[in-house]
Amino acid sequence: MLTIGPYKLSNRVALAPMAGVTDLPFRRLCAELGAGLVVSEMISCKPELRDSRKTLWRSRHDDEIAPRSVQIAGNDPVQMAEAAIYNVASGAQIIDINMGCPAKKVCRKAAGSALLADEPLVAEILKAVVAAVDVPVTLKIRTGSAPDARNGVTIARIAEDAGIASLAVHGRSRACAFRGEVEYDTIAQIVAATDFPVFANGDIDSPQKAATVLAHTGAAGVMIGRAAQGQPWLCGQIATHLATGVTPPPPSAAEQLAIIRRHVRALHAFYGDYMGLRIARKHVGWYLGAMAQDDTSTGQRGVFNALERATDQLHYLDTFSLTYCNEDIAA
Repeated sequence: MLTIGPYKLSNRVALAPMAGVTDLPFRRLCAELGAGLVVSEMISCKPELRDSRKTLWRSRHDDEIAPRSVQIAGNDPVQMAEAAIYNVASGAQIIDINMGCPAKKVCRKAAGSALLADEPLVAEILKAVVAAVDVPVTLKIRTGSAPDARNGVTIARIAEDAGIASLAVHGRSRACAFRGEVEYDTIAQIVAATDFPVFANGDIDSPQKAATVLAHTGAAGVMIGRAAQGQPWLCGQIATHLATGVTPPPPSAAEQLAIIRRHVRALHAFYGDYMGLRIARKHVGWYLGAMAQDDTSTGQRGVFNALERATDQLHYLDTFSLTYCNEDIAA
């Protein structure tokens, strides 16, 4: 059984924190469909941003499964500790620290994966946050700043010494972003050098790939990122495969359309019609891309993205559902 502090996870599969993706509606859905742990979008540690609309959305946890994991980002140890205290008071049961994001707008502020180049500052931040709260603190990193500056093993040891409860490693450097091969060998070295649970992350897009990565790295679990976009049931499929050796089939066409419609309705309710329908466009685009066996999804996305009312989006999905499911049955 994989544990983080006092929490026993239901399985070995976590949903990665992804800005603009893992909002509360998506986390609820992935948890319902089998993810053992879901982590919020990153929240800035800056106190002046706590009441911004984006931060308030990212800080909501109503009807979310436990343990509620909230990711914070920043480069100031005092502000990071204060952000951890604030989020625990707001319902966080695990604090996750972002040192893995390669986005330029984050790294320009010397946060995210840019921190990996400053090992003393990493240690200072981790110690400050761990000391500030009574809940488990976890960490997400990359293998280093660049392929020729892989210090993931050193960072992992610093994290373990600081009292970090578990570690997630995306097997690329900051410089690589999402390009090139994943360095599963580096993840294996980190696992061998530490005793806390390590989640392997990066290009894990199927149950079979998850099993292969676990066998190669010896990691305690896997963390699924971009592959879950448009496939919120993927974490559950992987978890079942890892537990039983049997891969359950994806939801049927009718079941997938029901999931999409429910997700879109949840987005409308969470964000309101104006922002909800805009955010729904992104998610529906991923769903359609995952479902389509040819290039038809491009045209379907164009039609859906042109809709300007929430009710029209739901009507489109009802119409598409009838067509898609009938084609699936005929096939």
